Amino acid sequence: MEHHELPVDPDATEADGAHAVLLAVAVGGALGAGARWGVSELVPAAGAFPWPTLLVNVSGSLLLGVLMVLVVDVYETHHLVRPFLGVGVLGGFTTFSTYALETRDLLALGEYALAAAYLIGSVVVCLLAVGLAVTATRRVLDVRTPA
Repeated sequence: MEHHELPVDPDATEADGAHAVLLAVAVGGALGAGARWGVSELVPAAGAFPWPTLLVNVSGSLLLGVLMVLVVDVYETHHLVRPFLGVGVLGGFTTFSTYALETRDLLALGEYALAAAYLIGSVVVCLLAVGLAVTATRRVLDVRTPA
């Protein structure tokens, strides 16, 4: 049997290693989750449709697209910036678990068409948001697409 090493995140290979990355992700995640809670308190749900979750997932996807262009293509940043902001803050801000729970809740209410629209529409809109953000950020900053 051949032994294959698991891939290592390049951010975890720096001198401060995986512990610093874990701390950056944890602190960022706490901040992102707090921001998500704030949005859910400020944005009322309209009827059965979970607008607050859709809002955080789409805006988080947009921000992730911008962030990735900035930290991968434009700036040479500290190796903890991507794990802190991308995985931590934006990972804590966006939410797959709430999206799944709300889809289940719509199904439990018998809102089958709405549940299907939310289930499929969220994924499509979030993917479009990332793509739009990457494309727009590259255009605004005149960054060439990596070969």
